[in-house]
Amino acid sequence: MIRQTRRNFLQSATAAAVYSSSLLRNGRLLASPFGLPIGLQLYSVREMLAKDYEGTLKQIAALGYREVEAAGFFDHSPQQVKSAMSAAGLNCVSAHYPYASLSKDFDKILEFNKGLGVQYIICAFPGIKDPSRLKDTSYLTQINSFTLEDYRWNADQFNHFGEKTKAAGMKFGYHNHTMEFAKQDGVVPLDEMIRLTDPELVTLELDCGWVIVGGANPVDYLHRYPTRISMLHVKDFKHTDKPASVSAPPPAAQLGQGTLDYRPVFEAAKKANIKHYFVEQEGFDIPPLEALKIDADYMKKLTV
Repeated sequence: MIRQTRRNFLQSATAAAVYSSSLLRNGRLLASPFGLPIGLQLYSVREMLAKDYEGTLKQIAALGYREVEAAGFFDHSPQQVKSAMSAAGLNCVSAHYPYASLSKDFDKILEFNKGLGVQYIICAFPGIKDPSRLKDTSYLTQINSFTLEDYRWNADQFNHFGEKTKAAGMKFGYHNHTMEFAKQDGVVPLDEMIRLTDPELVTLELDCGWVIVGGANPVDYLHRYPTRISMLHVKDFKHTDKPASVSAPPPAAQLGQGTLDYRPVFEAAKKANIKHYFVEQEGFDIPPLEALKIDADYMKKLTV
């Protein structure tokens, strides 16, 4: 999984978009994982996995997580991953890859994940149709360079990936960030990508945190696209009075200790087609396992 283009997507948003949102919490959060196992995006423990893959998975399971979504396999073979997941009591249901990797090694990625038993292959970051027009490949240049033509081209690529993935008995999907919500010529890029992708071939993994930071509302998307969204990412952010910027995004918070109210999100999700959800915390100011325990305990207590 990439480390250079996958993250820091708060960079393109403003704090005002977060704090003016209707999803800001007033008091204690009350929500529900609607009967699904608690999942974790393993990017949350990327540094730990790199040092001790098998041991980290066992520690994650001990916190109450039962499903995981991969963000790299750290040079492990499918059999090694399967063995480590089994030993930990975890089910790896999904795996993230950027378009740059998918476009180069899709067949190998497909074969690897089929051997592992993964159900979903998710594009974690889109591609630029003509990279030669970029002055460089930095985060900022990329996220500020996507045009409607690029998004439409990505949708076409996703349909092709989806055909191969479906033929292999799996599902292909796309994970949003923040830049897809900035209108171009009156068009919301994410809506356009949903319109242009075949529902039989491409699903959506809605990152609720990035939706809100992008200035949109995940509840609205769950109401409008109840059959197109099959997975969720759940994250929270600390309150800050400073405007967010590419260099100072709102910091991550443990669930229930930040600014977002997930109750309306889960209420909407109960009526949609959600198959899996994954807690994701991308930064920590306490030991990661302590923070992820808070996240897991929070999810266990949610009701809606």
